Amino acid sequence: MGLLDGKKGLIFGIANDRSIALHVAKSFTAEGAVCGYAYMPGDKNLHRVKKALEAENLSDSGLMACDVCSDESLDATFAAARERFDSIDFLVHSVAYAERAHLKIGKFVDTPRDAFAQALDISAYSLLAMANRAKEMMPHGGSIMAMTYYGSQKVIPGYNVMGVAKAALEAITRYLAVELGPRGIRVNTISAGPLRTLSAMAVGGIEEMMEICTNKTPLGRNIEPGEVGKTAVYLASDLSSGVTGENIFVDAGYNIVGV
Repeated sequence: MGLLDGKKGLIFGIANDRSIALHVAKSFTAEGAVCGYAYMPGDKNLHRVKKALEAENLSDSGLMACDVCSDESLDATFAAARERFDSIDFLVHSVAYAERAHLKIGKFVDTPRDAFAQALDISAYSLLAMANRAKEMMPHGGSIMAMTYYGSQKVIPGYNVMGVAKAALEAITRYLAVELGPRGIRVNTISAGPLRTLSAMAVGGIEEMMEICTNKTPLGRNIEPGEVGKTAVYLASDLSSGVTGENIFVDAGYNIVGV
């Protein structure tokens, strides 16, 4: 029996074959979960997501286009999920965006108001918006998790406004954990080490960051995407029934090193 047998839920954020969300989906499915997938609207995005799922032998029958900046789109996505699943046991938020010009190219101090608002809306507020809808589909409790990064706690060159957005995401997680706890809903974040995802490649110095992690982590290596997926399985399963409001690092121990 799999750790997630009988569980079903939604995964937001598969963009291509390098997405962390794809590896979460692969791990969940291997443990018996049934997943629905929400992706950014657009024919090209749909093609990439379908190709990524096919490469991992995952079904694309649960694909739903969703603009996380639109309440109407979120309503439609969760309505479709309710029609398909009735109730859900987990929700995975793996969504983040900031304009490339305000990451590795620009300076944080020059971030304009609209770019700041956009990054916070897509990368942080969307978790709150999803959780508000998901709670009504979790009558017996459940697990909500979001993907974050160490740049929320320490200054990472080139991460800029995304670091602020991830800090907001982690704060939202804690507030949601308190409010949704009485419903039996747990809310946590996973802070993964640097990976070659679509979002990461927009960050300045990503290759240098990966080299530093390889040389400085206690494990003497960087992580593999599947290790994030395995941690997500833990958070979605009953093994983590007493864990909420936490930020779990999956970074080969890099965050504990002071130099």
